[in-house]
Amino acid sequence: MHTSQPSLPANCTLRRASSGDRGAIFRLVLGAKLDPTQLRWQQFWVIECEGQVVACGQLRQFADAQELGSLVVAPEWRDRGLGTLLTQHLIHQASHPLYLECLGTRLAQFYRRFGFVPVSWQELPRSLKFKFGLSHFAKIILRIPVEIMTLSSQ
Repeated sequence: MHTSQPSLPANCTLRRASSGDRGAIFRLVLGAKLDPTQLRWQQFWVIECEGQVVACGQLRQFADAQELGSLVVAPEWRDRGLGTLLTQHLIHQASHPLYLECLGTRLAQFYRRFGFVPVSWQELPRSLKFKFGLSHFAKIILRIPVEIMTLSSQ
């Protein structure tokens, strides 16, 4: 179910983040209105184009699972396949069952292309129940369209 591998634009590289990327990662995550409290640059991969970080994503490690999170492409670099490339790379880097949470149906559709499927909060590994507990509450009580997903081909 994985999509074909796009190629990086000229003058772009996909690499592990370094400590010097912390500010760029923080700005991308804040600009996308994502939660900036769980950012550890050591868990990130970045795409650098023309000398600047234009996309980032992380694999957060839990006791018995990993979370694909904080995936952001700078607005001026969108629609060039960078999000797809980075998602595929993070999936291939995962060494444990992979989960994510996303807000809205558009993002859920994006991740379905890679084989992610919705999963109920009850089915989550124990290490993720606390992490995704607030999202589950928001979905049930406040009717916020949050989707918790897992990679189905694991």
